[in-house]
Amino acid sequence: MDYNQLSFQLAAVTRHAGQFIRQEAATFDRGRVETKGLHDLVSYVDKETEKLLVAGLRELLPEAGFITEEGTEGAVQADEYNWIIDPLDGTTNFVHGLPCYSVSVALMHHQELVAGVVYEVNRDECFRAAIGSGAFCNEIPIHVSDIPELGGSLVATGFPYYQFGQLPSYLQLLGAFMERSHGVRRMGSAAVDLAYVAAGRFESFFEFNLNSYDVAAGILLVREAGGRVTQFLEDGDPIFGRELVASNGHIHQEMQDTIREFWQVKA
Repeated sequence: MDYNQLSFQLAAVTRHAGQFIRQEAATFDRGRVETKGLHDLVSYVDKETEKLLVAGLRELLPEAGFITEEGTEGAVQADEYNWIIDPLDGTTNFVHGLPCYSVSVALMHHQELVAGVVYEVNRDECFRAAIGSGAFCNEIPIHVSDIPELGGSLVATGFPYYQFGQLPSYLQLLGAFMERSHGVRRMGSAAVDLAYVAAGRFESFFEFNLNSYDVAAGILLVREAGGRVTQFLEDGDPIFGRELVASNGHIHQEMQDTIREFWQVKA
């Protein structure tokens, strides 16, 4: 299969879904928001966008299954190929009218990521990657930055929505990165954070309590742009491992060493 060509087609499907989100943002009714948890929101826009994506992706690769956030009816996993979908990464930003949210879709062949797109709706930036073919933003090649040390880096992170038992360790870690880097930013969309690492805008991103649909496409973007993605303290599985650190590669050891100082590994 030509994964590079497939990623072009995936970008078109993802852009179409993003256009729907953009249209809905203009007249969005906050009264139609559902609450999964105090900090975890879902809207009709998430659900309808996912339905659009599932329909478009079925036409693109009929044999593929789905790993989805909103559980669209009939979207079930398959044995060989699976689409990993986050229809609206950054729902809280969207609900509050804050411009940073995205559509994130990746294709996984068995356990390997082979194509991925992150479409940031507000800036109309489509980040695309296919295994072995590099990474692009609006079809311009992108690469991770060449900053050689943490001291010259801009670091991105996300805040946990639930399971706050590790919050003390996280706050210590956050303080350390504030002191040791150019600064820490929290955009509110893990998919965008990873795309920005791939584009050299951030040197690194770390977060815990993540889901596969938050990060799958972004992981491939970073890798194809020349960066590195692991779990916090080891290589592990950053797709399903619930935590990750992504970087330009040059500062990865410093990132992991800093995390190791403060992070409490769950028993």
